[in-house]
Amino acid sequence: MKNVTDSFLCLSYWPSAGSFGFNTDILATNPINLSVVLGVLVFFGKGVCASCSLSDLLDNRKQRILKTIRNSEELREGALEQLEKARARLRKVETEADQFRVNGYSEIEREKLNLIKSIYTTLEQLENYKNETIRFEQQRTINQVRQQVFQQALQGALGTLNSCLNNELHLRTISANISMFGEMKDIK
Repeated sequence: MKNVTDSFLCLSYWPSAGSFGFNTDILATNPINLSVVLGVLVFFGKGVCASCSLSDLLDNRKQRILKTIRNSEELREGALEQLEKARARLRKVETEADQFRVNGYSEIEREKLNLIKSIYTTLEQLENYKNETIRFEQQRTINQVRQQVFQQALQGALGTLNSCLNNELHLRTISANISMFGEMKDIK
């Protein structure tokens, strides 16, 4: 790599008489380069369009740029209008959202209170139903116990009567009952 750099530097110090080399004097080379570039532009600029000159091309280019700038400005203004409309809609939606939120919270509170009242009412009804069921079950149990006691007493009485009654006592009881019924007929 060093050899290439050394050879490049050597080229710049060679004398320009009869050989090709690099001229490092910027002030001397710039006017030459500029005149070559301008000559090429003029030569090729005229050859692009026979009826068009370079100034016509530049004017057309200028008109296209101005038209593009105007279109951009119109689009920008339209975009700004849409942005303002969108911001207004956003503010409106945010206001409505706040109202819905406030209304929603108050509605939630109302529903919560209604639910609590409903639960208390349901609990009271369940308590009353429970008490009625307990009373009903107590009464049914008491009636069952009464029936069982009555049946046991009746069976005990019949057992006692059957064990105590013999045929003669049995016949006397029947005739006493018949006579009681006869007296009852006479009374009527």
